Amino acid sequence: MPILTEERTVGDIAAEMPGSVRIFEKYGIDYCCGGRISLAAACAGRSIAPTRLIEELDAALTPAPDASPDWQTASLAALIDHILTRHHAWLKTEMPRLSRLLQKVTAAHGAAHGESLIPLGDTFEALRQELDAHLMKEEMILFPMIRAGVRSVGDPIHVMEHEHDSAGRALEAMRAVTANYTLPAEACNSYRALFAGLRELEADLHRHIHLENNILFPRATQ
Repeated sequence: MPILTEERTVGDIAAEMPGSVRIFEKYGIDYCCGGRISLAAACAGRSIAPTRLIEELDAALTPAPDASPDWQTASLAALIDHILTRHHAWLKTEMPRLSRLLQKVTAAHGAAHGESLIPLGDTFEALRQELDAHLMKEEMILFPMIRAGVRSVGDPIHVMEHEHDSAGRALEAMRAVTANYTLPAEACNSYRALFAGLRELEADLHRHIHLENNILFPRATQ
């Protein structure tokens, strides 16, 4: 991982380490149009200690060790808790963030790249609405049924699997319309952050759906 120093510009950090943008957004630091200033100057403008911000950036950018339990043998309650805290909670904060970022990028670059950004936005917003309803149905109906040991969960599981397929098609459509998230030559840091976030969304949804389709649902119906 690149070394973080106070002299590095915010824009360079955001470009090299897309995960840093969440920390910049947290403190209202402009990593896009105002990204030419140093990390120290950005901190001074927000009354933040540079060492504190660097520590947060290091923590956010350090890969977490893979210490996942064996979900084939862990209790169904533990698996559901993991899905809720790791995937559902993340989606509830990440989807609105990506929606705002997509609107910002489209406003700035839509005239030049509307052929990809506009359908990307339409597909993303449809996916966001579908996922909002999907998570609620799992949390309010299916997961409580599984926790209670209800055996007749086949029908709600079938509905969830159908919606997973729909989400998968949306992810494929977003990747197709952006040519596998290929950035234009003049892409700003917000554009880069958007595509990095959408790639992360795709990867997380794949892991999320895998845990449900391939582990939770089959075990719940046994």
